[in-house]
Amino acid sequence: QGKIKVVFEDDLGLVDFHLSNRICILYISEADLVAGDEFKRRLVRFRNSSSLGGVVIVEKTPISDQYFSAVQKLVVLELGMVLLPVANQGEASQLITQLVSSYVREQSKDHSSNPFLRKPCSQLAGASVFRTVQQIPGVGKTKALLLLQQFGSIHQICNASVKELEVVVGQTVAQQIHTF
Repeated sequence: QGKIKVVFEDDLGLVDFHLSNRICILYISEADLVAGDEFKRRLVRFRNSSSLGGVVIVEKTPISDQYFSAVQKLVVLELGMVLLPVANQGEASQLITQLVSSYVREQSKDHSSNPFLRKPCSQLAGASVFRTVQQIPGVGKTKALLLLQQFGSIHQICNASVKELEVVVGQTVAQQIHTF
């Protein structure tokens, strides 16, 4: 529709895709997970050297499943980045396309009222956190909003006890969140 411009470059450094001038995507394939710790060094280097927001897309397959919890802990809890699991490269490409389309829609809404204003970075980060919380099994938009209002961050949700979660989302979903 002429709204998205895709530019292919070979030398993006630590980043695989630039979503905007503030957010980029790092892609970790099944092969990267199985091959060793190079992807971890790349993530840490990115976080330490960049002021950009990072979204990490990880192939979570039956082969790479054993490594996923360690990657999840590193990316979300230690580096404070958004983690989105996908089943394969096809799903990853669909997700990246959706992220780009969503970002373009958000930008066009903002620019329709005043083309000189940019969406504040904290709102973009908040939207990313909100979408990440929605990825938890049993959590939709309403429960994600309630969880973030109650706990304030993904880190606090992760550290909450089942009893604390039950107050907000009920026993069944609280157990699912705790297990996840």
